[in-house]
Amino acid sequence: MTLGGVLAPVPTPFDGEGRLDLARFTAALSHWLTRPLAGIVVLGSTGEDVLMDDDERLDLVRAARAVVPRTKWLIAGTGRESTRSAIRAAEQAAAAGADAVLVRTPGFYRSQMTADALVAHYAALADSSPVPVLLYQFPALTGVTMERETVARLALHPNIVGMKDSSGDVLRFTDYASCSSESFAAFTGSAATFYQAVCLGAAGGILALACMLPEACTRLFEAARRGDHEEARALQQALVPIAKLVGSRLGVPGVKAAMTLVGVDTGMPRHPLRELAANDLDELRGALEQFESSIGPSPMARRT
Repeated sequence: MTLGGVLAPVPTPFDGEGRLDLARFTAALSHWLTRPLAGIVVLGSTGEDVLMDDDERLDLVRAARAVVPRTKWLIAGTGRESTRSAIRAAEQAAAAGADAVLVRTPGFYRSQMTADALVAHYAALADSSPVPVLLYQFPALTGVTMERETVARLALHPNIVGMKDSSGDVLRFTDYASCSSESFAAFTGSAATFYQAVCLGAAGGILALACMLPEACTRLFEAARRGDHEEARALQQALVPIAKLVGSRLGVPGVKAAMTLVGVDTGMPRHPLRELAANDLDELRGALEQFESSIGPSPMARRT
């Protein structure tokens, strides 16, 4: 399979007691797998990976692999603070069935994450990983940003096949896209700037918004790629309010609430994250309705 297109970094369902709910997860997968997505990502930031135990993570990957067909990508987040732990996590995810791993930058000792430290970390990981590795940076969460030269060095490694950049910085993404090749794909994690990223050469998007609006995200990608910029811009303009609301303000609780509004039960956030407040839920519902009025049909009308 070619690595590209729109992938959904799916939420992890938990029940009212905060326990991993694999039955809910399998049911939700049936929704995403019937949509025009290139694949799914489990254990990303939207998937509350940092709030889970290792055994839960492996159970989730195994459950996904049992139902995700080999025609779609199954990518697992395996970022850890130590190189040793990241290598072990990648090996375990591969054994559980992941096609590739998405590895966020270590961030606890952020001031020590120099270019040389990051290159050494990812190179050691890629040397050991049984499956391809994608770099992942999300400066708002980790405080670490990779420079273009760092990415260019890592893009030369035969087992590092791409990168997800969730900075939302279009100028910075331009630098990363310039590292693209037949063996290295640059993905954006920012739905608010998806159109611009595709025009700059993005191979696709790994977008939280693709969880609740997969058709719209895919339509935007395909329109931009074929040069139908009028349609792509219209879709981008319609998606921006929801992207800003969920991505910048509401986070994981917003994604899970939006999934409920479109008819997919992904459970509750795990503490210390809290459920969405009533006023925020109303605002989110209004944003989805506004999207319907500008693009349509309503995602809330296609409940499964």
